[in-house]
Amino acid sequence: MRIKMCSVHVNDPAAAFDFYTSVLGFEELLTMPEHQLYIVKSREDPTGVGLLLEPSDNKISTKYAQGLRALGLPAIVLGSPDVRADYDRLTALGVRFTGEPNTDASGTSVLFDDTCGNLVQLHQD
Repeated sequence: MRIKMCSVHVNDPAAAFDFYTSVLGFEELLTMPEHQLYIVKSREDPTGVGLLLEPSDNKISTKYAQGLRALGLPAIVLGSPDVRADYDRLTALGVRFTGEPNTDASGTSVLFDDTCGNLVQLHQD
């Protein structure tokens, strides 16, 4: 058994798709704009897990996303072979980070705003 797909709630799936593809560098796996269905995949792992950019169109998902953000917790964690290099590249593209990359016993990580309601953690171990 393996994970085929997971999701992250976003406040605008089309805008999230644009951000995740044009800024973060993910590729389209499936799009059906008429159904607000947008799924992306990693360029580095094309047969890996798909990420469904799921609409936050109900009170439960909206409160959950807002609660995570209020606590400073990431909605998802993305792996990076070099957090500092990705931090520099994404900063140059206008991505807003909550601070500088930090290294501790679990590895190096940093949080950024995905522009669609979530904090996302980049993590390198």
